[in-house]
Amino acid sequence: MNLSVSEPLPPGVQRVTEVLAALGHPHAPVMLDDAARTAQQAADALGVALGQIAKSIIFRRKNHPSGDDAAVLVITSGDLRVDEKKVQAIVCAEGGKLGRADADFVKAKTGFSIGGVSPLAHAEPPVTLIDDQLFRFDVIWAAAGHPHGVFRLSPDDLKRLIGAPVLDVTAPPSP
Repeated sequence: MNLSVSEPLPPGVQRVTEVLAALGHPHAPVMLDDAARTAQQAADALGVALGQIAKSIIFRRKNHPSGDDAAVLVITSGDLRVDEKKVQAIVCAEGGKLGRADADFVKAKTGFSIGGVSPLAHAEPPVTLIDDQLFRFDVIWAAAGHPHGVFRLSPDDLKRLIGAPVLDVTAPPSP
C-alpha cells in the first residue's frame, strides 16, 4: 500500500477529516499515491478484497411529492452492483423516480467529484442507504473526498457515523 502524507490535503479531504474528527472516528483519511477512482483501483492500491471497498453511488430522485431533487447515496460493497429497482422502491415509495446523476449534479449536491465521493461531509445531506453486504467484512475502506483519498472503518462505524438504514440494495451476482 503506497500512502502519502507529505502534501497538504485537498479541500474535500480536509472536510472529511474534520467531520471524522468531530465524530470521534479514530482513523483519519490517507492519500494514496495513485488514484482510486474505481473500487478495483482502490482495492489494488490498498491490498484488500474488492468487497471491502465501500463505494458511494449517487442517484438523482426526481418528481418526488416533496418537490425535492435529492441526491440519493447508496454505499455498497465494491464487488456488487446496486439494484436500482430496489433503491427506487425504498426512496420513491411515495412517488417520483430514480435517475442517473451526472457529474455536475454529483458535484453540486455532494461537494465531491465522481471517483472521490465520501459517505459523509456532503454539501447537502443526501438520502442515504447502506448495503447490508458490507457487513461481510470487519474492515472496509471508503473514499475521503478525493480520488486519492480513503479512510478505514468498520461497517458498524459507517452506520454510526452516518445513521442511515442498512438494507438489501444489491443485485444478485451475475452467473
